[in-house]
Amino acid sequence: MGFEGQDFDDIASGVSPGFVEGLYKVFQVSPEKVEPAWRSWFEGLDVSASGPSWAKANWPAKDTDALTAALDPTQMSIEPKPDAKKPAAATPAVTSVDVAQAAGDAIRAQMLVRTYRVRGHLAANLDPLGLSQHELPADLTPEYHGFSANDLDRKVYLGGTLGLESATVRELVDILRANYCGNVGLEYMHIADIDERQFLQARMEGKDKAIQFSPEGKKAILTKVMQGEQYEKFLGRKYVGTKRFGLDGGESMLPALEAVIKYGGQLGVREIVYGMAHRGRLNVLANVLAKPFRVIFHEFSGGSSNPDDVGGSGDVKYHLGTSTDREFDGTSVHMSLLPNPSHLETVDPIVLGKVRAQQSIRGDLGEHEQVLPVLIHGDAAFAGQGIVWECLGFSGIRGYNTGGCIHFVINNQIGFTTSPQFARSSPYPSDVAKGVQAPILHVNGDDPEAVTFACKLAIEFRQCFKRDIVIDMWCYRRFGHNEGDEPSFTQPLMYAQIRQHPPVSAIYGERLIAEGVIDQNWLDTTTKGFVDLLEEEFESAKGYKANKADWFAGRWSGLHMPADPEGGRRAVESGIDKKLFDSLGRTLTTVPGDLEIHKTLGRIIDAKREMFTSGVNFDWATGEALAYGSLVSEGYGVRLSGQDSGRGTFSQRHAVWVDQRTENKYIPLTTVPHGKFEVLDSPLSEYGVLGFEYGFAMAEPKTLVLWEAQFGDFANGAQIVIDQYIAAGEAKWLRANGLVMLLPHGYEGQGPEHSSARLERYLQLCAQDNLQVCNITTPANYFHVLRRQMLRPFRKPLIIMTPKSLLRHKLAVSKTEDFLGDTHFMRILSDTNAPADKDVKRLVLCSGKVAYDLIEARDAAGDKNTAIVRIEQIYPFPGDALATRIARMTNLENVVWAQEEPKNNGSWFFVEPLIEQSLAEAGAKPKRARYAGRAASASPATGLAKRHVAEQGALIADALGHSVRQEIRRQKKG
Repeated sequence: MGFEGQDFDDIASGVSPGFVEGLYKVFQVSPEKVEPAWRSWFEGLDVSASGPSWAKANWPAKDTDALTAALDPTQMSIEPKPDAKKPAAATPAVTSVDVAQAAGDAIRAQMLVRTYRVRGHLAANLDPLGLSQHELPADLTPEYHGFSANDLDRKVYLGGTLGLESATVRELVDILRANYCGNVGLEYMHIADIDERQFLQARMEGKDKAIQFSPEGKKAILTKVMQGEQYEKFLGRKYVGTKRFGLDGGESMLPALEAVIKYGGQLGVREIVYGMAHRGRLNVLANVLAKPFRVIFHEFSGGSSNPDDVGGSGDVKYHLGTSTDREFDGTSVHMSLLPNPSHLETVDPIVLGKVRAQQSIRGDLGEHEQVLPVLIHGDAAFAGQGIVWECLGFSGIRGYNTGGCIHFVINNQIGFTTSPQFARSSPYPSDVAKGVQAPILHVNGDDPEAVTFACKLAIEFRQCFKRDIVIDMWCYRRFGHNEGDEPSFTQPLMYAQIRQHPPVSAIYGERLIAEGVIDQNWLDTTTKGFVDLLEEEFESAKGYKANKADWFAGRWSGLHMPADPEGGRRAVESGIDKKLFDSLGRTLTTVPGDLEIHKTLGRIIDAKREMFTSGVNFDWATGEALAYGSLVSEGYGVRLSGQDSGRGTFSQRHAVWVDQRTENKYIPLTTVPHGKFEVLDSPLSEYGVLGFEYGFAMAEPKTLVLWEAQFGDFANGAQIVIDQYIAAGEAKWLRANGLVMLLPHGYEGQGPEHSSARLERYLQLCAQDNLQVCNITTPANYFHVLRRQMLRPFRKPLIIMTPKSLLRHKLAVSKTEDFLGDTHFMRILSDTNAPADKDVKRLVLCSGKVAYDLIEARDAAGDKNTAIVRIEQIYPFPGDALATRIARMTNLENVVWAQEEPKNNGSWFFVEPLIEQSLAEAGAKPKRARYAGRAASASPATGLAKRHVAEQGALIADALGHSVRQEIRRQKKG
């Protein structure tokens, strides 16, 4: 039985005193038969008549490693046996019983220590209200581990554990309870990494590990707690009945967050990005991020923090963000609090994405030292919202890792009106964090020193190991869910206790007075001085005028809002020169000599090489790769992520080539100089990953950031991010964003979940020039829209309905000249076989894949009077271009809108009035368009292949005015 390299905690359950006694008997007779690790231990024992004697000795490491691991991970040594030259009579006979008792005591003591490490938090003093206190678990008693009342004053060997060579059982228990069962409870034994466990043990264990702050430190902590409390009271007096979601009861968080800034700065942090929901947000804005009180008071009075000419709808005060710089001990730290909607934890992935971008900009992706994410959660939300787990899951994943996040849980022990026992199935709200082996510090919120200590430990751990860590601050919510709520309706006992419970400042203030750190006069004077400051700021707020909004500062310098707020043509030349085109062609078709690619990929590359040789038949994936490569060559970044983005859901992209022997990866576009290209196969998440990419694009406007859904309607899982941030973030919070969403869309008979990207939902969100929504049909136009996204001097989110069957459709191809020179994105497209304008009697308008079905059916029927025009950009709607196109059709009689989607889906209800307006502007004879498409349906598509073919044939025939029966037969034949 060897213990080389093992932790005692991992093997102790398999060791018993009986085993040790039997092994020692074998050792006495035949030492060579005993495993070397145990033989070393027995040889080092000195058991005399007076009992065992334990002391350190400088043994060679090779002799002590095994025993060290066997007894404790803290690298201990044992007194070697007495000099063998001494007379035998000087050493009484050693019995196996003596050895067994000594060894048994040592092992039982280590098991007791281990139990406290694992379960001591269950006996910690965490609840300020005393409503959740538990009896000491039986396994935390010495009796449980075989020590009777008569054994408590007997010394046992510890070998360096808790910093002691030996101690009585009584002393051992007292130290363990002080370390693990005080106002801080630590959960960390679920962590596999021994270094991380030892790091935490070194800061928690030992008889000298009481939390200690200097007198000045204590005063600073009390001052911050008092400021938080008085600030809430001031708001309550000045704005009676106004919701503020106050921090009342959780004020200890304020000095603790300051500790993160202070100690983080000392450890290399230069930027902190915060995300939090409502509770305490105004207090954090004012007392941590130093947002001027007068600005907050101005907003409370109905004013805006942005000038009138900036626009935007604004948002309630407790959703707003800010940014600032603060200096501690000569180190400046930039801080930003991101705006957050009422969807609680939705800000989490946004913060992580922004942090990742800032780390990339700072060149900090290797060390993850300079930029720190801090997420502040409510207890019910941390336990109940799945996005929390999605974000925890990013912590160790390539492309999404931010080097560890500090999670601070404001544990009010209630969620709106729901008590914890009805809101989760685990003891703590933080239990989900164990899934990524994050350490968890539970702490009593009525002890500001303990909370501050926990945050100091958290930032040290994060900077050392670059891993997530959680602080679970147990506190209470002095008022209801908001200040107008009556919590006693549902929690009468809790709130009866809260009404009698003194505030944190009173408890801590009395403690410091008793310690002689302050006197009552200091406390009264400090409190009055802060309240006087609030009064001065309140008066100043009446004349406050906001400065220019900071939309386009820093990394966003040089960008601005569009000159035409109605979303006009906004064309920009996005073609590239032939030299770059050819160079990218070589990059995309050259296989390194030492790379063995899949034979099918080889054929794909051969076909791509032929495209560049012939100059025709460029497909969708090649057009996309040309867009990415050309942007990288111009110094932009490109970041593409999604569940299968490397290969592409439909085996179309092949941005990553995998060696068939070694699985080494080669990414051709990473060899393009100047910029950076990364393509990431993301976790199987929509909500978290889309939020992450939005956050990345928020911070980095010089990178084309794209998120690709496996199938378009899978984006439904991220609807909160789409509704609250992508569609409305600019209007609510004056924050531009250039994120691109790629959503596979098209009706090919693959069923309800593999057909529709829910185009109608994005169009319903379109207003005030907030989005771009496109359904593109050619590789070149796709190339241009991606390049346009970066080349224009403004950023707007771009939603693209990407194809499936068109990825390899014989008509959905482009030529070399379509990518070169002064070419640009076309908002509308006419087919090349269209009749002359004067011969057009029927105009069929459409978008996406259905255009090719219409073209093929029209040409097959020999129809010479029907023109088919594709609306490539649906919003902002190209009404001016469409009116110009229609005006040339002087004999036009009928206008049809054709779509594959059911009538209550797709574009119809959005485009109908816009088409009518274009017809009027063109002076056309038809006044309105007619609908041709599937009937309204609860399901987006049928799952039956025959029904799909029939529906498709019928809508094509209806749009063209052909025989439905003949068209269905043609569709089946095709």
